[in-house]
Amino acid sequence: MNRVLAHTGVQYPIVQAPMGYIARSQLASAVSNAGGLGIIETSSGEVDACLAEIAKMKTLTDKPFGVNLPLLFIREPRVVDLVAKSGVKFVTTSAGSPAKLLPTLKAAGLIVYHVVPNLSSALKAVEAGVDGLVVEGGEGGGFKNPDDVSTLVLLQAVRERTDVPLIAAGGICDGRGMAAAFALGAEAIQMGTRFVSSAESPVHHNYKQAIVDADDTGTVMLNRKSTPCVRALKTERTAEIEREGSFDRSVFGSVKDVYFGGDMEASLALAGQTVGLIHEVLPVAEIIRTTVEGFHAIRRQQGERSLAGGF
Repeated sequence: MNRVLAHTGVQYPIVQAPMGYIARSQLASAVSNAGGLGIIETSSGEVDACLAEIAKMKTLTDKPFGVNLPLLFIREPRVVDLVAKSGVKFVTTSAGSPAKLLPTLKAAGLIVYHVVPNLSSALKAVEAGVDGLVVEGGEGGGFKNPDDVSTLVLLQAVRERTDVPLIAAGGICDGRGMAAAFALGAEAIQMGTRFVSSAESPVHHNYKQAIVDADDTGTVMLNRKSTPCVRALKTERTAEIEREGSFDRSVFGSVKDVYFGGDMEASLALAGQTVGLIHEVLPVAEIIRTTVEGFHAIRRQQGERSLAGGF
């Protein structure tokens, strides 16, 4: 049996990424109701708001959902205990070592997957006792490891050295990407940019349209020599930052003006390289349906070729 499905209880092995401010009940419930796994973020640092969103999820869906706990951004330690007591059964941890959170989370009976950007982090997380990994390549949007490894290479490296269930993230937005990820050893996929540009996403239309309009070179990695390193849409603002070589964290103070105000120059519009593969805004249910259908069509085709001894 697919171990990610067993751990999450969802219909399809498709997970929605925990984008700060964006991954809340409006989007997460749509993903869960369509058979995937919606995730509520806590990286925004708005603890009470995020906890309220967890509670709201229970009124919007009777399907499973999860919560993300990014160690780097947890400003209030109480959030870990509160999430553990919230009734959620699945948690992803990220941006640091999961070791210090695992005793609390496992004592509460939670399944814990850790997000890793390289093989070293994956091995340490497995040694710490996580139940699985979200293997995130450098193609993905948002906060990245400056020494990025592509999903294609990273999945193979992690699968070669570990036997825990893997969720592939970064560079995946459809059935083709899902089939490729499974061929490399994943048992599920995580999509961020594809869901940001969905009909149910709470972000401004300008943000969604900018994703649709971007091509395969439409994103840029910023701050490689400092922290935080991020992948964002190319804009006049990011071009200026790239010329300067770095940016201050204060730039994120106006990120809501991008996300919900539609001012694409106000801050950084985080997005992954899949912008070059996304051509229209679609409902979440349609995104998940076509991804699953595309995945099975490719798997059937490859199976027929394999049985025939062909390529």
